Amino acid sequence: MSQDQSTDTVNDDATATVDTPVTAGAAGLPNVNITESAQEYLAGLLEKQNCEGIAIRMFVSSPGTPQAETCIAYSRPGEEKDGDVKMQLNGFDAWFEGRSVPYLDDAKVDYSPDRMGGQLTIRAPNSKMPKINDDSPIEDIINYVLVNEVNPGLASHGGNVSLVEVTSDNFAVLKFGGGCQGCSAVDMTLKGGVEKTLMEKVPGLQGVKDITDHTDSSQAYYS
Repeated sequence: MSQDQSTDTVNDDATATVDTPVTAGAAGLPNVNITESAQEYLAGLLEKQNCEGIAIRMFVSSPGTPQAETCIAYSRPGEEKDGDVKMQLNGFDAWFEGRSVPYLDDAKVDYSPDRMGGQLTIRAPNSKMPKINDDSPIEDIINYVLVNEVNPGLASHGGNVSLVEVTSDNFAVLKFGGGCQGCSAVDMTLKGGVEKTLMEKVPGLQGVKDITDHTDSSQAYYS
């Protein structure tokens, strides 16, 4: 399935996740099309929560990476975050995570009723596409470097590395997978390759930490 056809379902009890991207529209609002049928469906879900002023919040986890997912969650009054952008819809508000706005461009949320009750779908062509500029968060810059400069080299050994988090003192916490997990040469890869590249390319980064469980060497390139 191509990226712009990714879909997922939202129901009364669960947060919905799907692949999605976005760029800023007019007045800083995201360029997201939430159809009338989707707004009517979401309004019905919100009404069932019995919480005055409850809204939805849309964001992309791991934006600009192959692991990117777009999420829609309930947002009770006061749960919005600094930098979030608000859009007024039919009968309720939608909050969009500020960091996610550039990855939500051309995203579409739609609802199609059927005999089983219907399905809410999110189609998002840009969530996995790396996007950085001078103001990008350090997490986005690290992901951009990993996707475009580090992982292509690791792929020759069937390996990959992903960002788990950035600590408060600006260390990148990484996790290796595939042929890099349990590999006897991983320390050389980490220090001589991954860390060196990230330190050169990511301003303010203080170093890297590896949290991979290297006791599992079942897929290791060198054991």
